[in-house]
Amino acid sequence: MSRALQFELRLAERMSRLGTETAFEVLNRARALERQGKDIIHLEIGEPDFDTPQNVIEAGVEAMRGGWTHYGPSAGYPDLRQAIADEVSRSRGVRVAPEEVVVVPGGKPIIFFSILALINDGDEVIYPNPGFPIYESMINYVGGRAVPIRLREDKYFSLDAEELAALISDRTKLIILNSPQNPTGGVLSKRDIEQIAEAVGDRNIFILSDEIYSRLIFEGKHHSIIAEPGFKERTILLDGFSKSYAMTGWRMGYGVMRADLAVQVARLMTNSNSCTASFTQVAGIEALRGDQGSVDLMRLEFQRRRDMFVAGLNRIKGFSCRTPHGAFYVFPNVTATGWKSKPLADALLEEAGMACLSGTSFGEFGEGYLRFSIANSTENLQRALERIENWIAASIK
Repeated sequence: MSRALQFELRLAERMSRLGTETAFEVLNRARALERQGKDIIHLEIGEPDFDTPQNVIEAGVEAMRGGWTHYGPSAGYPDLRQAIADEVSRSRGVRVAPEEVVVVPGGKPIIFFSILALINDGDEVIYPNPGFPIYESMINYVGGRAVPIRLREDKYFSLDAEELAALISDRTKLIILNSPQNPTGGVLSKRDIEQIAEAVGDRNIFILSDEIYSRLIFEGKHHSIIAEPGFKERTILLDGFSKSYAMTGWRMGYGVMRADLAVQVARLMTNSNSCTASFTQVAGIEALRGDQGSVDLMRLEFQRRRDMFVAGLNRIKGFSCRTPHGAFYVFPNVTATGWKSKPLADALLEEAGMACLSGTSFGEFGEGYLRFSIANSTENLQRALERIENWIAASIK
């Protein structure tokens, strides 16, 4: 036996509470099938299939050539923080200062850092379910108590304020909102936001408002609780560049929060990542201040694909799909097929060459659903519908 294998790996207990993001696991399985020669249509991963806009790429390249390849401030460069403050002030209708902005490598650090900074053992965090799995994972990891609030199909997967009010307790420290929502495509209306604000009232509870899909709304307008009276000082707004500007690989997101909390989140950046890549931040300034035509075109294309794919799913036996109002996901109900979500998703991958996610990848209330990303070409989406329909016809009598 080699010396390295003589020693037991003794992980910290907290590692047993750490979850995962199933999309990457399914992607790896799909890639393995492709290496075996199988043709797979990828509707599992949540990233735009568009390239980063050319003006943004050029800004990043010029920044690297110009020497923007060194360490920067942990909270982000002042010019980018100002550009973000200007954008959020305009889009959310609330005045934001650059001192209230922290730039991080992706959106997830704002989730992690906010929970690390605010949640003690036993503190309760209310989060949407089905919802982005990292919420529950991080709550459990730090020793908090994850309290799911069910997003119901009959309400177009919005959040019921009366149910929220019933879940709030003396131990509630944080409430997580996500609109437009992953995985359902649900969008909180202005009235929804107002009712949520009424349910929270003047309690000393923070809101983590994940608005990473804020530019990808197909009907109506985006509304943020940060603009509600009395909520700016209790809201952590999460947004970024990955989804709106097809910049997933650039790794850049940001949080907007009260200045004293921003200092603490910047300290967590110092202790973990040091800073976000400098040339990426220069590209981010161009993304925010440059031509926005690419964002509009991408949104319109996603809307067109949504309409086509939802209509196609609703023609398949056992599938029933509401039309999502935002993001680039569809979340059909598949209970009428007689299959549980995970076995159905596995069968579609292995037997039909169609990669999607089980609704249970997003929590217990995702049972009975599948999530499809429509971030793929219309041709591939049509092929996916044909494969699903043919497999269902052959497998479900």
